[in-house]
Amino acid sequence: MYKKVFGLLLFSILCFKLSAQKTKDDLTRLENGEDVNVLYTQEASFGVFMHSAGGFGAAYRRGQHVTAKRKKMFEIEASNFKHPKEVKSLNSYYANSKGFIYGKLNSILIIRPGAGYQNVIYQKTDKKSVEIRYSYFVGAALAFAKPVYLEIKKGTSSSIPSTERYNPEIHKQEDIFGKSPFFKGIEKTVIYPAGYAKFALSFEYADRYNAVKAIETGAIIDIYPKAIPIMAFNKKQQVFISLYLKMIWGKKWF
Repeated sequence: MYKKVFGLLLFSILCFKLSAQKTKDDLTRLENGEDVNVLYTQEASFGVFMHSAGGFGAAYRRGQHVTAKRKKMFEIEASNFKHPKEVKSLNSYYANSKGFIYGKLNSILIIRPGAGYQNVIYQKTDKKSVEIRYSYFVGAALAFAKPVYLEIKKGTSSSIPSTERYNPEIHKQEDIFGKSPFFKGIEKTVIYPAGYAKFALSFEYADRYNAVKAIETGAIIDIYPKAIPIMAFNKKQQVFISLYLKMIWGKKWF
């Protein structure tokens, strides 16, 4: 009788130790980003990108699995926007002149908060493979149009430049000494609300299952009810379209 009880007790202890060891091993594998045949339900990532409108941007994104191959995503990103006719100039009349963009009325910064879905086209089979996904987003867009201020010289080349908001009707190119500091006139920034839509294709190549490393490319369209003046002598813009390439880093968890 006692032998049976002792044997049962010993068997239970061994089973408990094996179960505890397995749990410990699984936790270690999770911490190391190894596959334990589970689905990470949460995701957060940060990205930097360049786009065809001649600028750069940064983005933050949060995701949550709806199904095994579909995630609901929330994002916020910020980027500048340049007019295709922006050309940096120097006034050769002044020896120490600063660079400026002749005809530029406003510098544009766009912030886009939005939501969408990401869907898996080809799922990872191991850590060395690449997962292919497509995603789409819609949301709000806010364009911050900060007026351009220039240093203007009136009279001889030795005269002291004055800081003035660029006015194409009174400021001739030969009178411009250079661009004023960026934050000059920031209090006169005008905000233009709009909406945006985005479609993207991404390639996730992280060698850990709890990490995010991806290259993303896509197209963004911003539509503004009120046209934004960017360059003098050019039509104001209501629709901004750009292509982009983004590098993404992040993590996954339960």
